[in-house]
Amino acid sequence: MDKDKDKENVRLDKWLWAARFFKTRSLAQDAVERGRVRIDGEPVKPARTVKINDKVLIDNGSDRWEIIVAAISGARGGAPVARTLYFETDESIAKRENDKVARRLYPEPSLEIKGRPTKRDRRAMERAGD
Repeated sequence: MDKDKDKENVRLDKWLWAARFFKTRSLAQDAVERGRVRIDGEPVKPARTVKINDKVLIDNGSDRWEIIVAAISGARGGAPVARTLYFETDESIAKRENDKVARRLYPEPSLEIKGRPTKRDRRAMERAGD
């Protein structure tokens, strides 16, 4: 089997795992199947081969990246190596920075709620409603 040929034909889920967008390959595969990963705006399947200069939109739930594929690899390496596999668009960097600031300045109100309210909490809420 030709090693150069293998480097050119890397599945999308394997590349996302190697580029460290997802912790496991199965999480990457699941995200692609759910439509949270798109190439050139189109939904794709996990087995689609990645090509250099593909524009990939990745949404892992907490962050969204818009990246351009710079290199192909199916082997997971360290973070500095993974960072060489892609470069992020300027718009994506700005949007993620704005989202980060917004989360810090305006935290989600539901984050303060810890499970089911106690009897004391419930009575306090009822008094506040009266």
